[in-house]
Amino acid sequence: MVLDMAIQPEHELHTRRKGRNKAVGLILGGFVVIVFAVSIVKLSKPQNEDFRAPNFSPVVGASE
Repeated sequence: MVLDMAIQPEHELHTRRKGRNKAVGLILGGFVVIVFAVSIVKLSKPQNEDFRAPNFSPVVGASE
C-alpha cells in the first residue's frame, strides 16, 4: 500500500483567510497600544487632592 503524501499547495481560501487574520491581528494590536498609551498618559498627570468636578459648588447647610 503506497500513500501519496505529496505536499499540496495551500488553497486560495486559506491564503485569503490568513491575510485577513493578520490584518485583524494588527488592528487589535494597534487598539491595545492606543488604550495602553492613553492609560499611561492619564495616570502620569499630577493628581489633585480634590477629586470633585471643576464647577462643583457645595450646597450651603448640608452636613458632610
